[in-house]
Amino acid sequence: MSSGLCLFMSKSFRLALAAGAALCVLPAFSPAFAGTDDDQRAAVDSVLVTARPNPEDAPVVALARKRLSETPGAVAVISSEAYANRYALGLVDALRDVPGVFAQKKFGEDARLSIRGSGIGNSSHNRGTMLAQDGVPLNEADGYGDYQLIDPLLARYTEVYKGGNALRFGGALLGGAINFVTPTGRTAGADNLLRVEGGSFGTARVHGELARAFGDDDVFIGATLLNADGWRRQSNSSAARLSVNLGHDFGEDREVRLYLSGADLRQQIAGALTLNQALNSPMMATAANLANNYGRNMRNARASLQTTWRLSDSTVFEGGVYGAWRDLDHPIFQVVDQESRNFGAFGRLDWTGQMGGMAADLFAGLSWRVGDLDSRNWINLRGSHGAPTAFARQNAQAADVFAEGRLFVAPRLALVVGGTYGAASRDYQSYKLPTGGFNLTESRDYDWFAPRLGVLFQADQDSQIFANLTRSVEPPNFGSYSPDATHPFTDLVPQTAWTGEVGARGRRGAFAWDVALYRAQLKHELLSYVVDPARPAIAFNADKTIHQGLEAGLDWRIVPRLRLRQTYAWSDFRFDGDASYKDNRLPVVPEHLYRAELRYEHPAGWFVAPSVEWSPRGVLVDYRNTVRAPDYAIASLSAGYTRDRITVFLDARNLTDERYVSTINPSVAATTVSTSTTVDNSTAAFWPGEGRGVFVGLTGKF
Repeated sequence: MSSGLCLFMSKSFRLALAAGAALCVLPAFSPAFAGTDDDQRAAVDSVLVTARPNPEDAPVVALARKRLSETPGAVAVISSEAYANRYALGLVDALRDVPGVFAQKKFGEDARLSIRGSGIGNSSHNRGTMLAQDGVPLNEADGYGDYQLIDPLLARYTEVYKGGNALRFGGALLGGAINFVTPTGRTAGADNLLRVEGGSFGTARVHGELARAFGDDDVFIGATLLNADGWRRQSNSSAARLSVNLGHDFGEDREVRLYLSGADLRQQIAGALTLNQALNSPMMATAANLANNYGRNMRNARASLQTTWRLSDSTVFEGGVYGAWRDLDHPIFQVVDQESRNFGAFGRLDWTGQMGGMAADLFAGLSWRVGDLDSRNWINLRGSHGAPTAFARQNAQAADVFAEGRLFVAPRLALVVGGTYGAASRDYQSYKLPTGGFNLTESRDYDWFAPRLGVLFQADQDSQIFANLTRSVEPPNFGSYSPDATHPFTDLVPQTAWTGEVGARGRRGAFAWDVALYRAQLKHELLSYVVDPARPAIAFNADKTIHQGLEAGLDWRIVPRLRLRQTYAWSDFRFDGDASYKDNRLPVVPEHLYRAELRYEHPAGWFVAPSVEWSPRGVLVDYRNTVRAPDYAIASLSAGYTRDRITVFLDARNLTDERYVSTINPSVAATTVSTSTTVDNSTAAFWPGEGRGVFVGLTGKF
């Protein structure tokens, strides 16, 4: 049988074909519903940014869209309404509909995140993208980050700045920034909210909110409690989160806010499997993870004091100070016990006026952060501390000075110039225990300048065309230098890139679109590989690599109450004439990824929304391109009913119980054998996707 016919007959292709056919055929049987303007309202869950905000957004979300529409590049806003009527656990569910953002679940709330190939070589945790809450970095001072710190239920909306479009935060990372914005006492969706959810894999979650405004003061308090047995063995998770936002308004666009948050998170780790295991016994845990109770348990607390203060009709200042504490108990190949403290300050001036008789605006600011971390390693005795093996201290500092200005050389055409100067330092000491063994003291210092040029054309009131050229720089974090506290630093240099981007976004009639085409030429890309399944990854610098792709989102309002949403990402990431890997493709991110949802809303208050996620060709596992995960297609369905401020919803996922690989750990060279064999010597690099799951929820606003 030919390879083309094999592809046509594959299970996942046939499922995707059927799902696509259903999405196309359903509109033909749908009547053209008529009604009042209220009856014809659209779902308030668009991620599109245009110059004229969606009139059905909440005012605070509409303002965020208007502000981001001034960016000459790919950006997005996700309102909390986007996932209000489905089970949204962590970053993966919150970012599901953003074109070009690759976010896949590994276990619990841990994920694989990559924007335009950022952090593509990382085997665990976040690197290459700044995660922030209310503008304050969730990343440690060296750039390392945890996804478990994010609760989408405690965000009013989320801003996504891809690549160099994150200059407003001062960073220069390839992936850009994702900022989760907390509700205030004035912007929350209700004065009181209670949300109760439960479902497959022993899942139970309770979320509550209280929002009040008292004259010039307001307060928001939100809390979430979660417990889940998990789909796989050794994957139980529990979480308790609290977020508080206190504000005082001095009038005339001047206010001060205090943000407080804390969490107690516990997560078992089932581990990556071989391909045979992932497809045939996906619920199993690896032997080492099970025997030594692998997990990631963390407590953290954060505080930030911020102000927005109008200095004049043309100038506004935004700034703040913050501090964060984190305590980590992480039993893996050893028990990693860490305590970190991070502090920082930032300030930014926004000016609007005229230059040479032409409209102009400018922002300029600085960001400074410092962090220290104490790390102790112990022999892992079934998840408990055995004998100590090493002690390490990590100190990091970073600072950025940044500015970007727009000059409207014509009423609809703006030229954009900006850049950031950054500096970072790393100081590291480690001691092997018992004393007298291997000791290490290392320091690294970096500085760089990352310029940015762009153009933004307002074609009409509802559509824009943009282009930009940006340099990005990413110095290595501590986790890249060494796999643990007992090995010397790997000799690494910062990853740099020039990224060019062109795109368009807008609305016209029944259609809304958001499209961007980009090409990044990288030098010294920070890649990593798995030493063995029990150990963290070691990083190395590639020579030259290329990341290029297409990010596309299209919304079609077929009839007033029927909407088809589609997103597609083409990701072509490869070596560029590398001495070892030639022009091989890079692993982890699929070359093609398509998502679609058809949503019907009935006047009586109920909705139904079938959806599909399709990866027509599985991801590569290794840099030598010898092993590839299978392709897959996942069909899901959500539905709900709202009456008198009470909403009941159903979220059914992977309806066909498809066996598939969600994401992988990268390897230099992987091996695999037939999935039908009883002896499997393949590389344990595959994270199985969850099987069929059904979740129900009840939300009350009062």
